[in-house]
Amino acid sequence: MVQLKKFIPVLLLALALMPAVLKAQNNQPSREELEQRKRELQKEMDAAQAMLNETKKSSKESLAQLRAIRAKIDLRSRMIRNINDEIKFINSDINAAHRDVKTLERDLDTLKQQYAQLIVSAYKNRSSYTMLNFIFSADSFNEAIKRYQYLKQYREFRSRQASNILETQEQLRLKVKNLEEQRQKRSATLKTEQEQREIIEKDRKEKDEVVTKLKGREKELLADINQKKKDQKKVQDAIRAVIRKEIEDARRKAAAEELARKKAAEAERKRREEERKRALAANEAARANNNTAANVPPPVVETPAPAESPAEKPSRVLNVLEATPEAVALSDNFEANKGKLPWPIESGIILSFFGKQKNADMERITEENDGIRFGTRRGGNVKAVFEGEIRRVFTVPGAGYVVMIRHGQFFTNYIGLQNINVKSGDKVRTGQVIGTARSNEDESAGVVELQIYKGTALQNTNGWIKR
Repeated sequence: MVQLKKFIPVLLLALALMPAVLKAQNNQPSREELEQRKRELQKEMDAAQAMLNETKKSSKESLAQLRAIRAKIDLRSRMIRNINDEIKFINSDINAAHRDVKTLERDLDTLKQQYAQLIVSAYKNRSSYTMLNFIFSADSFNEAIKRYQYLKQYREFRSRQASNILETQEQLRLKVKNLEEQRQKRSATLKTEQEQREIIEKDRKEKDEVVTKLKGREKELLADINQKKKDQKKVQDAIRAVIRKEIEDARRKAAAEELARKKAAEAERKRREEERKRALAANEAARANNNTAANVPPPVVETPAPAESPAEKPSRVLNVLEATPEAVALSDNFEANKGKLPWPIESGIILSFFGKQKNADMERITEENDGIRFGTRRGGNVKAVFEGEIRRVFTVPGAGYVVMIRHGQFFTNYIGLQNINVKSGDKVRTGQVIGTARSNEDESAGVVELQIYKGTALQNTNGWIKR
């Protein structure tokens, strides 16, 4: 009993830790997920290399080139981690296959020993005379039948044992073959990992060379960043002005609809009042004409009360941008897809995220973004990340075209377009091409920035896009 009491706390601790252990195991990616992730990373690395090639066409090094190299290094580091996870799976398969081979070898040895004993026994009783003598020496007919059935089953058992040996040998051959294939796969994967490590070292040397050259132009870069801040402010002012106009237009529309509703209600009230007065006058006349002589009290004529309009169910209206059930549904659907919105480009990389981005290689360089900046090929297609309505297409000096799409009370803004395929009022679906990416002198490749607003409040785009 004392030992049991000492064991209980340990058992309780094990039970408490079990969910965490199971959760950790469930969070491990599967083999299929690793393969899918590997393909996606390779696609992003190809896009990063293509963008780097574009930025190198410029006559001098730029922050865009540095960002592209860093993106390549980050993607390759993730690829190496993915390969290491794949190697763990292969090692697990090799260990399992090795255990299966050992088990099959033991089973095969046992089957061979048993079969050898059967062969020896059969050899000793190999003559037909001995077998017949065994059957006919029985004390009764029934016992002779049983002896015959025993001999038949004995022969069938020998045949099955021989088949089992052959089958086990084949299983063992396949397992050994599989084990060898897994070892070869591990060898190839390890070679791939080594190649990736060698390439990443070259990328780091290239990055260091670019950083050295950029540091010699630090004042120029700081001046460029200050100019970009001014351009960003112009973009923000323009976007907020458009959204405020959207809100004001929606407010005026809602006020006009409310005024029209009140006028209609007042007209209906007056109509009912007139009907009530006419009904009372008619009742008075009928009473005077029909009931004077008999002095009979007139019948009471009840005027029907005005019919009340059925109570409307209160709808969720957060603001004037959600004044219709369709707008509310669109807002809800957009918000439900937070963290799952697709990229606004067909192929490419993320150059920089929302918020302040301190350059890891240049202490004095800090950039601040109002959205996520995507790098793609020059003239690459730009797509809507969610269904909605084009509200404005306008230009901002230094930023190219800006396309604003409304999703209920949410707005997605696509900044840095050169050719536009849509116009104000168009309905667009998720993934529809709305224009092409623009490039500038500093960034030879196409660069598109995606910003998200809820009303006039700028959102952290990082939490909205699928990663």
